[in-house]
Amino acid sequence: MLVRRWLGVGALCLVGLLYYRPLHTYVDTRHTLVERSSQVQSLRAEKRQLERKLADTASDSALVREARRLGLVKPGERLFIVKGIQAWKHAQHTIRRHER
Repeated sequence: MLVRRWLGVGALCLVGLLYYRPLHTYVDTRHTLVERSSQVQSLRAEKRQLERKLADTASDSALVREARRLGLVKPGERLFIVKGIQAWKHAQHTIRRHER
């Protein structure tokens, strides 16, 4: 009777040892899958944002706006550089305040 009990306990221990490794691997794999799914969602959102940005910059108006920002002019146009805008704005603000 005692031998059967120890054989039963030994069999349960053997089954537990045999199931430990696959169960541990399953849990680790599931955790990795959750992390990767989160990364995929983040990358998809970033891709959508970049595609929108690319579509915006591919339009003619965006190209013209960027060229103007870089100081480029169309053939036949003349480039004027205006300095002292901040001082002018400050003076206008001061004049309007004194008129009240």
